[in-house]
Amino acid sequence: MAGHHPRRLALGLALLLLTVPPLAMAQPASDQAATRYPIVLIHGFLGFDTLLGMDYWFGIPGPLREAGATVFVPQVAAIDSNEARGEQLLRQLARYRAQSGVEKFNLIGHSQGGMTARYVAAQRPEWVASITTVGSPHKGSAFADWLRARFAEGSIGERLAVGAFALTGRLIDLGSRGGYGQQPLAALGSMTSAGAADFNARHPAGIPTTDCGEGEHEVDGIRFWSWGSIGHFSTGIDPSDGVLWLTGLPFEEENDGLVGRCSTHFGEVLRDDYRHNHMDQTNLLFGLDGGGEDEPVALYLAHAARLKAAGL
Repeated sequence: MAGHHPRRLALGLALLLLTVPPLAMAQPASDQAATRYPIVLIHGFLGFDTLLGMDYWFGIPGPLREAGATVFVPQVAAIDSNEARGEQLLRQLARYRAQSGVEKFNLIGHSQGGMTARYVAAQRPEWVASITTVGSPHKGSAFADWLRARFAEGSIGERLAVGAFALTGRLIDLGSRGGYGQQPLAALGSMTSAGAADFNARHPAGIPTTDCGEGEHEVDGIRFWSWGSIGHFSTGIDPSDGVLWLTGLPFEEENDGLVGRCSTHFGEVLRDDYRHNHMDQTNLLFGLDGGGEDEPVALYLAHAARLKAAGL
């Protein structure tokens, strides 16, 4: 009788396997983020994809992918104009299209990444399903205006500041293996109030026509959303809190340390008063954002579900 046990065991295992749905092990934990088009996460000023083991979008792409999304995290110049960064992103999107066969993308840009996405949509609207901006200075940054006012054009002070920013950009680029040049004056010009107004005049889609209103929610079939924040102190141990409190001093309105609340408005404004500071918005410093109901990973998952519900 003992000799029949292996056959009985094999028969039992076979019957068990027949009861398991096909490809059950290959299914994601959830399809909450299973958008029709891939999500592209675009970093902002002084940004990167991964720098010496630290992710700009810390802990965000993984949960999105586990919930069914296809996610791309491109690298553009840390310090350059909206247009130069946009051209760099266009080349990467062209590669994604060729490699994966996708036609459109859901672009999510943080800070200057929001304007980078807007430039791409203006050049290749057929490649873009939606744009979502997070903490983006669509009407400029009071801190950028303050910097521009402190250093006269062509002055020694300006040259020293440009040199310091260029060196920082090159170090970021080296550490993230980007291979891009760095243009501090071009970047600063993109983020002053005057530079933003010029950019908006050339690319007005989604920009509010009032000081703190909403813009068009959809233009030429491309959906627009935005959110922003006004926090500075969350965990008490986040080193960015104090720095961004200082950089927020030139503002006359609530701000996240680098961008004013109303300047973040673009398209449909989901919310503009999260308690994050500017760096918390991408979970940047290893998730030191304080947790709670405003936890960044949950916000991106919820937005992916919103994109999915909209058929995007």
